[in-house]
Amino acid sequence: MSIQKGDFIKVSYTGRNDDRVFDTTDEEVAKANDIFNEKGKYGGDVIIVGSGHVVEGLDEDFIDKEVGYRGSITIPPEKAFGQRNPELIETIPITKFDQRPQVGMYVQIDGRTGMVTRVIGRMAQVDFNRFLAGQTVTYEYEIKEKIEDTEGKVHGLLGLYIGKDFTIQIDGETLTVEIEPELTFNQRWLMSKRLIANEIINNTDIKEVLYVEKYNSEVLAPKTSE
Repeated sequence: MSIQKGDFIKVSYTGRNDDRVFDTTDEEVAKANDIFNEKGKYGGDVIIVGSGHVVEGLDEDFIDKEVGYRGSITIPPEKAFGQRNPELIETIPITKFDQRPQVGMYVQIDGRTGMVTRVIGRMAQVDFNRFLAGQTVTYEYEIKEKIEDTEGKVHGLLGLYIGKDFTIQIDGETLTVEIEPELTFNQRWLMSKRLIANEIINNTDIKEVLYVEKYNSEVLAPKTSE
C-alpha cells in the first residue's frame, strides 16, 4: 500500500546544497563531510508524513511512494527553508554580544539565533534568516519502513525529537515514559515534551501520556572525583 498523509515511516536521507552535504541520517556520510554529531541519532528518522517533520517539498514527495522506494528531489526555496528576508539582516552594536563577534559565528540576541556576516569597528552585521533560506536544495532518500504498531510509533517520535531511546510502557490507552532525572535539566527536552505528547495523542490510540522520573541508589549515589 502506498504512503499517505498521516503514515508513520522510517526514512533515511541526505540533503545537499551545491554538492555540499548539510544534513544526513547516514553516520559515515556525516563523518566524511565533517558534520558528524556524536550526540546525534543515525540510521534513519521516524516521521509522520505531512506533519512538517521535514521540509515541505520532501514531505510532499513521500505521498504515493512505496516502502523501499529510493529517489531524489530538487526543492526550490519556497518549499525548502524559505525565501531570504533582507529585513532579518541587522546591524548590532558589539556591546550586545557576550564575546567579541567574529564572522561566521552563531550568536543569540534577544532570544533569536543568527550568524555574524560582517564586523566593522563597534558594529556587527547579523543574519537572522533561517539556515539555507533562499537556497535550492536536493535530497536523496529511501523509505525504509512503514511503522504500524503503537510502540514503534512512540519510540520513533521520542527518537526524532530527543535523539535517544526511552523505556516505555503502554497500558491500554495510557503511555508511561521513564525519564532519566538529568533530562529534566535538558533544554531540548523541556521544549519538546509537550509537543511529543500532543503528537502521540493525536496520531495513535494513546489518550494519556505520563512522564515519570526514576530514582534509584545508583542515580542518587554521590559522584566521586577521579
